[in-house]
Amino acid sequence: MNSNVVGLDTAKSIFHLYSQAANDRPVKKKLRRAEMLSYFANLPVSLIGLEACGGAHYWARELTKLGHEVVLLNAKFVKAFVVGNKNDFNDAEAIFTAVTRPNKRKVAVKDDAQQDMQMLHRLRQERVAERTALANQMRGFLAERGIVLATGLNSVRKALPLILEDADNALTSTGRELFAEQYQRLVAIDADIKAHEQRISRLCEQNALSKRFRDVPGVGPITATILASDIGDGKGYTRARDYAASLGVVPRQHSSGDKQVLLGISKRGNRYLRTLLIHGARSVLKVCSGKTDPLSRWLQGLIERRGFNKAAVALANKNARILWAMATQGKAYRAGA
Repeated sequence: MNSNVVGLDTAKSIFHLYSQAANDRPVKKKLRRAEMLSYFANLPVSLIGLEACGGAHYWARELTKLGHEVVLLNAKFVKAFVVGNKNDFNDAEAIFTAVTRPNKRKVAVKDDAQQDMQMLHRLRQERVAERTALANQMRGFLAERGIVLATGLNSVRKALPLILEDADNALTSTGRELFAEQYQRLVAIDADIKAHEQRISRLCEQNALSKRFRDVPGVGPITATILASDIGDGKGYTRARDYAASLGVVPRQHSSGDKQVLLGISKRGNRYLRTLLIHGARSVLKVCSGKTDPLSRWLQGLIERRGFNKAAVALANKNARILWAMATQGKAYRAGA
């Protein structure tokens, strides 16, 4: 490990640095944003720890270009090392301590392409949530006027135009006008989501890793692209199990002494990634009945022994490990391997 260690607490304008001199005397420094790169360009090659937060990936890339070894740390891991009250220098000292630990919880540095992909997914997520809220709101407003629709987005899409055309219902002219405006808003959101998904599909074909990921059962363009942007080259994790654990699809432990107690999945990490993997696994389980390939036979036995939901999580775990191995080894998916 590099003997020159720096803990850096990043912010929008003012950055706080903590290090130690040869005699273990604390070295604290405050830097403005414009001073950052020039300061570290003149600093001896160092191990720099940063908390994985807003802007951290940008600074990690820039500091790496200057020859430094940069480690992004999980914010929950850093919090345990804060001594005293919270302030910027104490946070920088906690990062300094955390980055020197052998079992530190690291976050892989994302490049521009990976961050572009994640931004696209977040924009789509935001529009999907907006669409769901709008549909539920319209169903509620209609129920107050004695018009009850079935649960689900499609029921709103199909029924609302017919309701607007029905002159015999109890809608007032103002209410009819407002519902028409909200329906047009729903149509516009649908168009935005479709455009995002088409862009995701194009990017999936253009990216060699995500294109290979699509061969894994239960992995489509949306799952393939976001997981490719998350895994990268896979070097942020020592082994496949570590990556599966980072997504929360491994059992949670509550053991003491020689008694091993395994509970439900830990649900740690990125909820969006975990949800996509599990939903993809469910789609595979629904069609595995009657098939004779090794994966389907394994899933059939698992469903019989443990039930559908646990089998879905088991396949999600398996797929996470397979995807990590494909990224690190640069190989294609091999069915039954």
